[in-house]
Amino acid sequence: MPAPSRGLAAEAYRRITDMILRGTLPMGAPLQEARLGAALGMSRTPVREAIARIESEGLALRHGRILRVGDLTPAEVEGIFVLRLDLEPFAAEGATGLPAARLDAMEARVRALLDARSAEDLWAVDNDFHAMLAGAANNRAVAEVIADLRRRTTMFDHAQVPDRYRLGCEEHLGILDALRAGDGAEAAARMRAHLERARDAILARMREVRAHGPEGRPA
Repeated sequence: MPAPSRGLAAEAYRRITDMILRGTLPMGAPLQEARLGAALGMSRTPVREAIARIESEGLALRHGRILRVGDLTPAEVEGIFVLRLDLEPFAAEGATGLPAARLDAMEARVRALLDARSAEDLWAVDNDFHAMLAGAANNRAVAEVIADLRRRTTMFDHAQVPDRYRLGCEEHLGILDALRAGDGAEAAARMRAHLERARDAILARMREVRAHGPEGRPA
């Protein structure tokens, strides 16, 4: 089972990013451990871990000693996916040489998520899945760029776009099936479709949030 502190940090991350998305924490607002901990009813440790993750993803920027909320606009999301749609299908196409044991191990982790019998966080499995394919290209620069681009949109996890949880897992399994069959072109096509659906879900979520104020009323 995940460590309690890790679970609390993940919960703090989800709740703080939701506050950022909804405008409860607007662009430029300071991210203060004590204040956020009091608002969330949590100690400072999980909040500190959540804030560090938010900063690493580029959603918060330091101004002197103060960390403030940045912003991720729909145009930036589209730009991120333009690059991912170039790089990740390319990486998937070249991943047919991955050992069957690695494909099987990843499939087992994804199926455990689908069957609700996994102790792992979806983000961890999703991250490892994409990193495995990116690394198969044996191009460190490509793998690092993909990892950085993915970090920018990890705030949109299944808590933000819940419809993508099961669908995303099933799409991962489809990509693994293509790789196991040695069909790089099909793996690339399935990766492209997977990314396009993720992009569309994120943009729809952003439109929904921007159409409604922090309390869920039309803005």
